Amino acid sequence: MRDDDPIRPAHGGDFESIWSVINDGAQAYRGSIPPDRLHDPYMSREELRIEIAAGVQFWIYEDSGGIAAVMGLQYVQDVTLIRHAYVLTERQRGGIGGRMLKRLSVLARGPVLIGTWADATWAIRFYERHGFRTVSHDEKERLLRKYWQIPERQVETSVVLTNRSQRF
Repeated sequence: MRDDDPIRPAHGGDFESIWSVINDGAQAYRGSIPPDRLHDPYMSREELRIEIAAGVQFWIYEDSGGIAAVMGLQYVQDVTLIRHAYVLTERQRGGIGGRMLKRLSVLARGPVLIGTWADATWAIRFYERHGFRTVSHDEKERLLRKYWQIPERQVETSVVLTNRSQRF
């Protein structure tokens, strides 16, 4: 990591910024998240604490404009999950998410898996532009149950993308 690199690991003092970026960036998902899964705020502080305690390591994109994006990395068994990838609404579509995804993918141990909402077609296209592919429905069901701790309703309404071509 260079001194002028805006991407860095988060530290304890970043908690409120991480929470704020997640909830601001999640506005892009309104209309893509099933109404029964949408909360306000999208993620509570307690839910964020639980994610961190479960091993999600957050990374920050911070430049002269402040913290603009967050992305989590979680090592689970033999894969790496990209979790909670959000860019502030005002900073979206500027290449920040792609830069972070590239950096975190390098830190992966084994295949990288990403879960997102099935109706968030713009998010799916973003990951596909960065070399990920959507897995089959059956594989998605199996992967979400094996590597994530999410409600059944979220399994039903999500997709999984990977950077590998083989089955898991």
